[in-house]
Amino acid sequence: MSVVIDYRDAGPCRKQLTIEVPAPAVDAELGRVERELIKTVRIRGFRRGKVPASLVRQRFRDEIDQRVKERLVPRYWRQAQAEKSLDPLLPPEISELKLEAGSPMTFVAEVEVRPEITLDLDQPFDLPAGDVEPTDAEIEEALDDLRRHHATWRPVDRPAARGDRVIGAIRRQGADGDTEEEPQRLEVEVGGERVWEELTLALTGLSAGQTGEFTRPAADGEGEPQRFRVEVEAVEERELPELDDDFAARFGDFEDVAALRRAVAESLRQRKREELDEKRRQALLAELRRRHPLELPQRLIDREAENMMTEYASHLARQGVDVQSFDWQALGEQLRPGAEQRVHDRLLLDAAADQLGVEVDEKAFEGLLRSIAAQQQKSPLVLRQELAESGRLESLRARLRRERTLRRLLGEDQDADEPQPAEAAAEP
Repeated sequence: MSVVIDYRDAGPCRKQLTIEVPAPAVDAELGRVERELIKTVRIRGFRRGKVPASLVRQRFRDEIDQRVKERLVPRYWRQAQAEKSLDPLLPPEISELKLEAGSPMTFVAEVEVRPEITLDLDQPFDLPAGDVEPTDAEIEEALDDLRRHHATWRPVDRPAARGDRVIGAIRRQGADGDTEEEPQRLEVEVGGERVWEELTLALTGLSAGQTGEFTRPAADGEGEPQRFRVEVEAVEERELPELDDDFAARFGDFEDVAALRRAVAESLRQRKREELDEKRRQALLAELRRRHPLELPQRLIDREAENMMTEYASHLARQGVDVQSFDWQALGEQLRPGAEQRVHDRLLLDAAADQLGVEVDEKAFEGLLRSIAAQQQKSPLVLRQELAESGRLESLRARLRRERTLRRLLGEDQDADEPQPAEAAAEP
């Protein structure tokens, strides 16, 4: 007997079902819950297990109804899902639930379903090509970076310039020029990537014993600018080590500079290969999206945007940033196009996997679980249980299937370089 009494479209990739639970099933579950409560409740004047059923129904009606709903709704939702052959992308939203003894229970379930997609995979993809062989200039620049990273600093009696290191103190000032806080230790490379440009300009040209001031705009662009005062104690310049065989030996089993140069070239080659691979992946996904525009499930996009905000907030918190002052609504709007793109990509890759017959064998999946478990220093069995309880186990399997599908479309080895453990475990 059908449990779905009404079935209709409720939007792009969204179905609405009105589901009916037969009255005998409702009454049977009500009686089962009542008997369970009779065994456990305590009411003055009655021994445990001897409380009349009518009194239990009177005293605990809301709890009884809630338990019955929690048991019957999932059970009959699954039956309705199988009856209509639905492939839901998210759990259903339940509303209009009506429960009364002696009558059928009805409720409305709205759910996002996977759209029907037929992909055009016969037409070749226009993917970028590139030379992954590093040039002599790139190799020399990398060696120079290595020398700079292992340079020593020596004091100089001259004004600071870009590339020098300045040691001193910095303090914030009030609008009237008075200091507002104790000086903080300052040790920066003038012109460094992480150094404020205003600070770099203030330090340039200062010698030991001199001071300077600068103003920096408010972080949110709306507050009052902040004024700072810097005091220079010392100026140091970088002294690069010689690029010789002794220097090469500091970085591993390198016989001479030529061996170090070959290793640096291989590292650059690998980095350029990875950059090219990523460009090819993004180009293929962009082409798939262009060929196959979709009306995307909005709830799925909402959840993806929320996940992206959570990832961003966690990143900021790890950096010591106070996330309470952020305009999360505005950030959510900024992230929404990226969320739409992620959802679009996953739907297309899942459709491609079905169309191409891409599967994930248990051996490969267990290998990925072992890799993640080793990284997190826990047993694969514990990791599997944690992922299953959080609902991420099948998400991980789907991620691996999409990775293999993407490799298939790119003409690469589907078994090589599975998803990185940390990334694979983190995806919701």
